[in-house]
Amino acid sequence: MSTRTGPPLRRLGFFLARRHRAVLALALLGFVVAGVLAAGAVPRLSLARFEAPGSESDRAQAELARRFGTGSPDLVLLVTARRGTVDDPAVEAAGRELTARVAGDPGVAEAASYWTRGRPATLRSGDGRHALVVVRVPGDAGHVRGVVLPRLVPRATAGTDLLEVRAGGGEEVFRETVPLARQDFVRAELVIFPLAFVLLWLYQRRVAAALVPILAGVLAMVIGLALLSGVLAVAEISTFALNLTLAMGLGLGIDYCLFVVQRFREESARGAGRAAAVAGAVEHAGRTVLFSGLTVAASLSVLFVLPFAFLRSFAWAGIAVVIGGLVAALLVLPAVLAAAGGALLPRRARPEREGGFWHALAVRVMRRPLLTGGLAAALLLVLASPFLGLRFGVADDRILPPEASSRQTQEVIRRSFPAEESDAVQLVSRGPVPAAAVAPYAASLSRVPGVAQVDSAAGSFAGGRRTGDGDPARFRGEGTWLSVVPSAAALADDPVRLVAAVRAVPPPFPVLAGGYPAELADYRASIVDRLPLVLALMLAVTFAVLFLMTRSLVLPVKATLLNVLSLGVMSGALVWIFQDGNLSGLLGFTPTGTLDPSIPILMLCVAYGLSMDYEVFLLSRIKEEYDRTGDTARAVAAGLRRGAPLITAAGGILALSFAAYATAEVTFVQMLGVGIAVAVLVDATVIRAVLVPSLMRLAGPLNWWPSSPRPVTGPGSTTAR
Repeated sequence: MSTRTGPPLRRLGFFLARRHRAVLALALLGFVVAGVLAAGAVPRLSLARFEAPGSESDRAQAELARRFGTGSPDLVLLVTARRGTVDDPAVEAAGRELTARVAGDPGVAEAASYWTRGRPATLRSGDGRHALVVVRVPGDAGHVRGVVLPRLVPRATAGTDLLEVRAGGGEEVFRETVPLARQDFVRAELVIFPLAFVLLWLYQRRVAAALVPILAGVLAMVIGLALLSGVLAVAEISTFALNLTLAMGLGLGIDYCLFVVQRFREESARGAGRAAAVAGAVEHAGRTVLFSGLTVAASLSVLFVLPFAFLRSFAWAGIAVVIGGLVAALLVLPAVLAAAGGALLPRRARPEREGGFWHALAVRVMRRPLLTGGLAAALLLVLASPFLGLRFGVADDRILPPEASSRQTQEVIRRSFPAEESDAVQLVSRGPVPAAAVAPYAASLSRVPGVAQVDSAAGSFAGGRRTGDGDPARFRGEGTWLSVVPSAAALADDPVRLVAAVRAVPPPFPVLAGGYPAELADYRASIVDRLPLVLALMLAVTFAVLFLMTRSLVLPVKATLLNVLSLGVMSGALVWIFQDGNLSGLLGFTPTGTLDPSIPILMLCVAYGLSMDYEVFLLSRIKEEYDRTGDTARAVAAGLRRGAPLITAAGGILALSFAAYATAEVTFVQMLGVGIAVAVLVDATVIRAVLVPSLMRLAGPLNWWPSSPRPVTGPGSTTAR
């Protein structure tokens, strides 16, 4: 075929082969530029807050700040008396001096303590050894965690002969999470690269053939981070997205490179010249890679419908690394093959055989498709069954390892304080407030199970009774507000249920509920409410991509069902391990009995896209054989023989890239690594090797509906051989 005719991808392959020197020179220059941009992007990543913009809690916080100059504390200082109790005069004087010093910091809007708020019991530990200083630091997450806290915390926690001071609170917990997540990446990559090289060498049996896919993965990672540097100008990107970028970039870069190299080897084995082999690889494998990349990007893009910067950042990261993988596989790799493709070919050419393990497995499966497919499906359903016990909760300091300073601080607060003053539900009025209505409302709120105390302009209340004057001036302004302080037990058990109970108390005047527990409740509700929309869009866009590739309506339905099954296994593993605590000793995390909904939703989109990656590759090989023979059974057996070894190798390497994050110290990173690794392994083995051939055998000619049936060509076309 002429280099000037044929499909566009074939012409692209010939062009890249002819101009390989120029392409490689441009690729090297581009890599350097991308590396500089990527290096600049990493320090600018942040950890977005778990908040729902426009929600009731978000509006409440805005009203508290505007009308009362107050809000939820961002930083908590745990003050411990080295001698005596926090009520000793010398300790009190030192505590007041600390509070004033913190309040004077230019980044602090408000600071109060046990000693400056009239000694409330909620800010004093039961044994009297500890007291709290609560600090509000306004600004976005990047400013608070990147500018104010790094300066403030070391000064505030310096301590004295009388006081030991430790830092905690939500902002400090997540500030400490960022460097740990980055360390997790470095540790994981030190494991991934050598193991990936070994696996690739075992599969390819050539050093160059093992190195080139890794280099393609590195290029995909660097391009992905470089693209994120541009996104950072208009959007906030979570530091956790770095882990996804690097794991997916390496895995997809290797996968796509393997697809192209495998096809280059096949074209070369048929006697094609170097340029023709490159063109054939780009024409056939390139189409598969394009559809695969489009599928992965489409499944991640549905995260944009969620109004949360934390989850949207993963969509940006995933799309960026897909682009990086496509550039590496379809533009740079063909030039490498044209320049040094001989080093990637097998040392001894092996004639293609009709049999082999995967061909024989496909034949056995298709002889008894109901039995084998039914057993495989039953096994996966059993593995997915823990998902039925899923309980959504909220993340806290226990995402960090036990030795983390902020977690140790929070553990002392949970253990020693009767209530969580810093995590109060704040009810702010929305209109005129009858003065006589505040006290009865505060008393009713104090009777809610799990509420330790209610502070208001009418005084403090507990158990329905007024217990003291409190600090009335704190709640006066344009209207009023109330602080509903939960008990430590209620906050640890189910803060979302507590918020629902507080909101259910009929208010005598319109109110908005804010504060940290309400923010978490609104964040969780927003995610769960949008979950059906996310799943529907994910299924719809990937269905459309597969239909464009196969021109069949049945195959996308089959692929969707199988991928949902693999997602069920992944979800079951998350519940069994991270919710219920199985393997917590081995993996080194602390289970809380619930899962934060944001991470499973993220993983559903990532795993679904990656599972479709292998579905696209296998279907492309099967369809190619079907177009040649018109026999579905033979096409499935031949497609599995040619595609399954590569899918298994690629899936193993991709699973390894994510499984390495099981060694992470941050639980979120562990969940991402373990969950995706399980989904990829199940998909690349049981689903592709057993369920795909059994279902396609059962469907027969319906697989290709509504396309016209292909004419049967060749002997023995009615059964797989």
